[in-house]
Amino acid sequence: MIIKNIENLNRDFVWQDSAGLITQSLGAAVGSEKIYVNIDRVPTGAFSTKYHSHSMQEEFFLILEGSGTLRCDGKEYPVKKGDFISKPGGQNLAHQFYNSGSEVMVILDVGTKEPEDTCFYPDEGVYLHKSNGEHHIFSKQSLLENWASDPNEK
Repeated sequence: MIIKNIENLNRDFVWQDSAGLITQSLGAAVGSEKIYVNIDRVPTGAFSTKYHSHSMQEEFFLILEGSGTLRCDGKEYPVKKGDFISKPGGQNLAHQFYNSGSEVMVILDVGTKEPEDTCFYPDEGVYLHKSNGEHHIFSKQSLLENWASDPNEK
């Protein structure tokens, strides 16, 4: 067992994009093998991820602070502190959080680590297939080499 504190998280387990989205990979920091546990800090006007679905991965989200909008399966839902959401595995529900509020939205994001999973990004028609530790990105027409899943990339 490993005990760490979020205030002293090694920078190797923190990711930030140009819009200010910060993801702290807590599960990875303590060696979690079957689930990931992240804290996502989504600034006002930013997205948590690109709109996507998973073929296998199960996810759970808890809004710890702030408010925003959950886009799920083509519909939008207001979310606020205290709301929690489950996205069962194998249901291919496209989802994405957007911070439409006035303060940073903090999300606890927990999910299963699946050895085989295909993410589909419907806004772009892009697939990201994960298999045996490798990633392959393709569209309906071809394999893509320079595409990124960063949600706030311009």
